[in-house]
Parts: sequence; C-alpha cells; structure tokens
Amino acid sequence: MKWKEESQRKQYGKALVELGKERSDIVVLDADLSSSTRTADFAAVFPERFFNCGIAEQNMMDTAAGLAASGKTVFVSTFAVFGTGRCYDQIRQSIAYPNLNIKIVASHAGITVGGDGASHQIVEDIALMRVLPNMTVIVPADSPETYKAVKTVASMPGPVYVRIGRSDIPSITDHASPFEVDKAPVMRDGKDITLIGCGIMVSKCLEAAEELVKHGVDARVVNLHTIKPLDEKTIVRAARETGGVVTAEEHSVMMGMGSAVAMVLVENFHVPMKRVGIPDVFGESGACDELMGKYGLTVDNIVEAAHDVLKRKK
Repeated sequence: MKWKEESQRKQYGKALVELGKERSDIVVLDADLSSSTRTADFAAVFPERFFNCGIAEQNMMDTAAGLAASGKTVFVSTFAVFGTGRCYDQIRQSIAYPNLNIKIVASHAGITVGGDGASHQIVEDIALMRVLPNMTVIVPADSPETYKAVKTVASMPGPVYVRIGRSDIPSITDHASPFEVDKAPVMRDGKDITLIGCGIMVSKCLEAAEELVKHGVDARVVNLHTIKPLDEKTIVRAARETGGVVTAEEHSVMMGMGSAVAMVLVENFHVPMKRVGIPDVFGESGACDELMGKYGLTVDNIVEAAHDVLKRKK
C-alpha cells in the first residue's frame, strides 16, 4: 500500500500558529527544542506568547501550571522522554491534580527516534500518562490526525497528553475525515478478526489486513487514537463481531494501549487476544526500520499474531 509520508511535527506547528491567530489566550512553552518540536513556528509569529524555558523541563511544567491557573490555555512541548518521565511529579501534582488546562504535546516518542538510542527514546509514556486521573491521552495515527487533534484539544478543558513521533509516517487519513476524542474510527471493516492500532502502527495494521486477505482472512482495523478515555463501545463490538483481537503499538506491552484494551475485554467480552508491542526492555540505537524489526513491530509480526489468535478461536 502506498501512502504519502508526512511529518506530524510540521502539522503541530501549523495548528499552533492557526490557534494563535484565532485565540489570544493561547501560550506556548518549550524546553530549548523548539526547532525540533516545531513550536518555533508559533514563536516566530507570536514571540510575546512563547516562552523558551531552557533545559529545565520540571520548571517548565510548573510555569505552565501558573499560566493555566491565570486563565491561559497552555501548550507545552519537548521530547517525550523528557516531557513525561522527567516531569512526572510536576505533571501529577501541579497539572493533573488541579485539573489545569494544559496540553502536553510531546514529540520523538517511541523507538523511531532511531540513532539517539535509549536515553532519548521512551516506550513507557502512554503507561505513565494514562494512569493519571483527569489526563486525556491521544496518539494520532498520522500527520492530518495530528493537526485535527491539536485543534480539538485546544477547546477541551483539563490536561491532555498528545504523543507524536520524529519520523515522517504514512498519511492514512485526510483533513476532511472526522476526528472526535474518544471515538475510535473503523478504518477497514472485517468479520474474522480485529486489528487495533495507535500511532504509526495503524498503517501497519492496514497493511497486515491486506496481507491477511491472501490467507482468506477478513480483518477489521480500528484506529484507537484516544487511549484515555477509551472508546469501549467500539472495542467490545469489534470483539463480539469478529471473535478475536490483535493490538499493535510502538510502546512497551507493559500497560500501554494493548493492556488498556485487554482490561476492557476482560471485564466485558472475553475473546482470544495478542499484543504486538515492544517487550519489557529498553531500546537501543539504530535505524528506524531496523529497530521496528528488532522489536517486533512489523507487518509480518501483526500477521503472525493474527494467525495465533485465529487458531485459538477454533
């Protein structure tokens, strides 16, 4: 399948500039990575509403809390590894607990950071953010969905975590397709098994579904872009109608999207299930494609998982 590959970060910068023109309450904070996160686009147009907090991410989160408490809608950006793990206490105590209007849009998530290695990769951020009360967690599937997610969350009350990557990824949606927080779109219908993906893995689920056709398997594909709150209705309906589920995420299998789906199914409708994700290990330096292969995040891995689930259906 051929899709145009585009940058999620570029669309984030574009959405920020549009929001800045539409609303005077929008302010943006960054931790000395504005060229990489693309918040520099906002800074160039609205320098009076942009604050480079330097390499002091914890202070940035508390500064964001102060601005939000004063009535501003605050976007905060840095690399995901620095914007979640390093700042967990500040996010919990100063942002999530008081339920402040702060949108943490973190880039360079997962292992597709590539050559920067484990110190600049994070495969635990979904787990960290989804356990926080009041926090909404969104993992856009592509560049157009990133744009729509950023424009949408700007009008939502409370804290939101939006996870995007560094690399250009296939655009499987367009700007005209609807985006609703907590509504998981079905990207491809099917009756034999359901493939549920988030982020870059949604495109791989679509490719896997096409490969499964060659094996006589009709796979449904769901884009679970909102990890919290989950669209439980769509998940349970898919499990009930297809009888088996495979999840795929560029994140640790420990307490990520797959674990969230498993919890829903355990409590509502039991079916055979398999999680495709990064094992309980740290990443390492390497080319993106090589790392995706090493850690089991390929189309072949999803197809293999689907066959395992199909065997257990019988």
